Amino acid sequence: MGRIDGRVPDSATDITTGQANRVWYIGGREPYVLKHYSDPARAANETAALRLLTHHRAPAPRLLDADVKGQPAWTAQSAVQARPVPTERFPDDLADPLAAVHAIVGTHFGRLAGATRHPTWRAYLHDRLNLYTAAAPGLAATAAALRRDLDRVNLDTEPRLLHHDLQTGHLVRTTGGLRLLLDWELAAFGDPISDRARLAVRLRLPSPQALLAHGATPADRQRLDLYWRLHLLADAALATDLDVRAHALSLTARPSRCAQ
Repeated sequence: MGRIDGRVPDSATDITTGQANRVWYIGGREPYVLKHYSDPARAANETAALRLLTHHRAPAPRLLDADVKGQPAWTAQSAVQARPVPTERFPDDLADPLAAVHAIVGTHFGRLAGATRHPTWRAYLHDRLNLYTAAAPGLAATAAALRRDLDRVNLDTEPRLLHHDLQTGHLVRTTGGLRLLLDWELAAFGDPISDRARLAVRLRLPSPQALLAHGATPADRQRLDLYWRLHLLADAALATDLDVRAHALSLTARPSRCAQ
């Protein structure tokens, strides 16, 4: 492999899929994927996540090199010959790789890098609610109701690594049957149940409860419902895709409830 410097060689193949970042496949004896970021904070966070995942040999691409202070910021990740897992197989195929990810313990709550670190999971969630309210003042009452519901439950948890952007396309299966999770820009340390709530939003499930393992406690189900509402609120406040925002708004307009 030649020296990786973040520049795009003439032979690169653009594999950008519509997000704000640009992504290329770089062929050769040791191919890799080069990613340029529009937001340096996301570059810093994905770099930290991939470095941690590489250290733990977790089911994700290996970080080969990075420059989060570059213009633009970039990462180079190992290329994998793989195809996205179909939506109907997503929850089943996700189980093992997600368990490996959630086994990784953090030192704080929130994003790994490029953002404020929080001493508790509750403090992180409150910070997110403040962000959504600032971005969409019309949702302030919804956010306040969710904050009250969150403050009624026990949120004491050990910080575990979360992918926090689980959706179709981010779980792939290699030709050898290995399943890998891609795109770690939004990775955070927190409650693993939040990952399942995020997936329920991305799959547009009418309820997130089917994504919890058999034998989950009532407290687990209550937190799942609360996190689901939180991720819907995030889409309603921040989503740039108008269809995604409209769908989230239609659900956040429902009367608030907690799973029993």
